Amino acid sequence: MKYDRKNAKAHSRATMRGIWAAANTPFRPDGAIDEDGFRRNMDHWIADLGIDGFFIAGKQGEFFSMSLDERKRLFDLSVEATAGRAQTIMSCSDQNMDVVVELAKHAQACGADYIVVHAPILHFSKAQDETLLRYYETISSKVDIGMALWSHPDSGYLMSPELCNRLADIETVVAIKYSVPREMYKTLTALAGDRILVSTASEEEWLDNVLELGWQLYLCSSPPYTLQTKVDRRMRDYTDLAFAGRAAEAKAVSASLQQVRDAFKRSRPAEKPHAHQKYWQELLGQAGGPVRAPLLELTEAEKRLTRDAFEQSGLKLG
Repeated sequence: MKYDRKNAKAHSRATMRGIWAAANTPFRPDGAIDEDGFRRNMDHWIADLGIDGFFIAGKQGEFFSMSLDERKRLFDLSVEATAGRAQTIMSCSDQNMDVVVELAKHAQACGADYIVVHAPILHFSKAQDETLLRYYETISSKVDIGMALWSHPDSGYLMSPELCNRLADIETVVAIKYSVPREMYKTLTALAGDRILVSTASEEEWLDNVLELGWQLYLCSSPPYTLQTKVDRRMRDYTDLAFAGRAAEAKAVSASLQQVRDAFKRSRPAEKPHAHQKYWQELLGQAGGPVRAPLLELTEAEKRLTRDAFEQSGLKLG
């Protein structure tokens, strides 16, 4: 690693910055990971789109459909593919603590920059704060790599800002992907913004969070590579303008993306976000491929609707 556990927070503050995307995992028709397609995507995302870091093998990446060995392979592949040009944060989330720790150790050994672990589903639990504190303390005690927390509704509960403030005191906790209402992440930023980097996955809220809350990290979802092309990098552009203090210009560029955002959203079937995104990526010339069971593929009618929306989105293809 480029830092030790005592310097994890300081290192993240200095280097964990900009636009981090949640990478998809392209699969071949036979179901295997499309390693060549993944490499091509990464090269395009880094060289052409200017993405700063990648969230690997998370929900967007269909981690729930992959074996332990496949997840480890994806970690290795990501470090190889980025080749020091961008950073990586490996999703080690799992219901089994031994699997979480095994993945975290592999991430640390293979050269990942950070790990992320989402709050687990806690069956029959109504008051979970002390359990979650122990959960993250245990993971931190097993590895030295910097860890991001992740709280989202899929867990069946949301970690409160007050709990996250306590978790921010753990030596290796460096960030949080906080998929919660804005008032909650504003509160956490005020409570713990001096100890962890607070972020949320909403691209539409990102600019306001830079300008109003002083955020430095977008961590992360798919808009960095679904709403941009090599010749149309408006998310990158408005982010750089905001970081440079040019708020009015940044807002104008961000507002111009609304047509693209609307096209993507209106064509996405509620039950098929992964399949829709992968097909949209294919329209952009990226590797998408099929989803894995039990996820559902798009129908031909849904593909036509997506193609029509894509063509009307206003994205410049060059």
